[in-house]
Amino acid sequence: MKKWYIYLLVLVGLQIGSPNLQAQETELMVRVQSKDAKFIGSSIGGAKILIKNAETGELLASGMTSGSTGDTGLIMEQAHNRNQRLTDENTAGFLAKIKLEEPVFVTVEAYAPYNKKQARVMSSTQLWLLPGKHITGDGLILEAPGFVVDILSPQTHERINSASQIEIEANVVMICGCPITPGGIWDANQYEIKAVLSREGSKISEIKLEAKEKPSTFSAETNLERGNYELLIYAYDPVSGNTGVDRTNFIVN
Repeated sequence: MKKWYIYLLVLVGLQIGSPNLQAQETELMVRVQSKDAKFIGSSIGGAKILIKNAETGELLASGMTSGSTGDTGLIMEQAHNRNQRLTDENTAGFLAKIKLEEPVFVTVEAYAPYNKKQARVMSSTQLWLLPGKHITGDGLILEAPGFVVDILSPQTHERINSASQIEIEANVVMICGCPITPGGIWDANQYEIKAVLSREGSKISEIKLEAKEKPSTFSAETNLERGNYELLIYAYDPVSGNTGVDRTNFIVN
């Protein structure tokens, strides 16, 4: 009995004297940038961020990016030097704080813009997180390509008289919500924005939408015969490769 008591004391002493692994809080700043535009933040509802253990799938942290879209001049108009920061304390991001005992290989997923389902894309990458070694500042920046396209007219399942001239109208913005205007930083003249009309499952016409005085608004007018119609409006930038689509259905009586 005495031997076992001494043995236990020795084990306890070894444990006290040995350097146990202590969990350390590790910070990871994740930001999502719209391709050819600014950061995705509070003004468009943010991006959903998921950080997972790449081996086990365990969710280590999750949250929404929040904050501003960033400094337009710095991000879009100035040349950038290596290691130059593009963000500040107000720029949208999600700061994850994860307790780690050892290095962990993680998958970081971003779903953006989260509140716009027809435009939401998933961007992801993988990296090692090391206990106590923070990744802050600009942090980890994921890119989200695309446009947000919202059909404004005709409304879903709207019934329109065949004798009426039908207005087709859409709101088109960058994924970050940045406005599109003729001659602007995001130049409407550079983008192809068209309406594709189908009746009873067959494509019948393709119509170019023109930019209106109101920013990010594009429209055209047409006449249609009676029938059930599907309207698809797409936006395409031949320079950056950004694309976006929205669909709806309406009825001509």
